Amino acid sequence: MTPSRKLMLGAVLATACIAAQAQTAMTAPAPVPTSGTMVVVPANGEISVPNDQARVTLQVEEQDKDKAAAASRVNQKMKQGIELLKRQDPQAALKSYGYYTYAVYAEPPQVTPQQPRQPAKARQVVGWRVGQYLEMTTENLAALPKTVSSAQALMSLNGLQFGLSPAAAKKLDATLVNATYRNLEERIGFIANAMHRAPSDAVIETVDFEGSGNYAAPAPAPMMAKAMRADMVQESTTVAEPSFEPGESTVNMRLVGKVRFK
Repeated sequence: MTPSRKLMLGAVLATACIAAQAQTAMTAPAPVPTSGTMVVVPANGEISVPNDQARVTLQVEEQDKDKAAAASRVNQKMKQGIELLKRQDPQAALKSYGYYTYAVYAEPPQVTPQQPRQPAKARQVVGWRVGQYLEMTTENLAALPKTVSSAQALMSLNGLQFGLSPAAAKKLDATLVNATYRNLEERIGFIANAMHRAPSDAVIETVDFEGSGNYAAPAPAPMMAKAMRADMVQESTTVAEPSFEPGESTVNMRLVGKVRFK
């Protein structure tokens, strides 16, 4: 190839390269200016901790043809149950509630094809159901199986719920705030990277710990034990100790930060 042809080929290649670069520059999007941009950033902090408190619901119920006799046995068992729980767990908080008295009616007569339907009559009262509930709140989880077992000789276990004591929840507040704010800083870093900005260009103008309107953790669902009729439990009955696993609670906090980029 002659020198003149080499020069012409080089010129053509250079022209093609310049054209390709120009075409690329025309199709590539230019960076969007972000100076002064305000960004609203939600953040969330979450901590899981072992439960340290139990709320136990106990029940006494008696049934008798004589309403006074049923009420008397309920009152006696409730008094004995409270005294027993105070001995087993002196630090527990006790609260009685829900005293009730219901009439027990005779079953309506069965209607058969051979027997015509009789006019409706007032159902006869054949007995009375009387009962009362007792709630025990305690942080003595180590002794809880023995305490409940002792109480079940007089009362039935109606419900059980584990959670955090107010003191434990209060101690978590500082840790929860720190975790939530760290999450805010992490999200600001992600957003700055997506905007092709340095995290140091972001200035936090507002931090609103109530921006979501609901930053409190929902109450855990109670673990309910199957209720047993109290009139079928004998005072002399010895109940084997139940097994409990307190588990853990997850508390969370939400905040909303307003960030402006320089």
